[in-house]
Amino acid sequence: MARRIIWTLIARKELKEILAYWKERNRSNVYSKKLKAAIAFTVTEVAINPKIGSKTASPNVRKKVLKDYIIAYEEIKSGILILSVWDTRQNPEKLKSRLSEK
Repeated sequence: MARRIIWTLIARKELKEILAYWKERNRSNVYSKKLKAAIAFTVTEVAINPKIGSKTASPNVRKKVLKDYIIAYEEIKSGILILSVWDTRQNPEKLKSRLSEK
């Protein structure tokens, strides 16, 4: 049974920025829609099987890789908390510091 999915404000903002970037870059929302669907599918997989992602250096935080993105999440009592949708082409130290702030 799938767990409830809870998005942090940061993760929502990151997702919106990623989708807006691709919409502007491609001058079309076709790729953005495909990427959003792929992310939604991956998050649903995580909700069904929270242990599917790899462990990270941050306690209780796991990550699931999708193309050039890392979906960082934590299993909590009320469901799955999506912490970040991270573009792996960025400095990885920024992600580490963001996850340590949670």
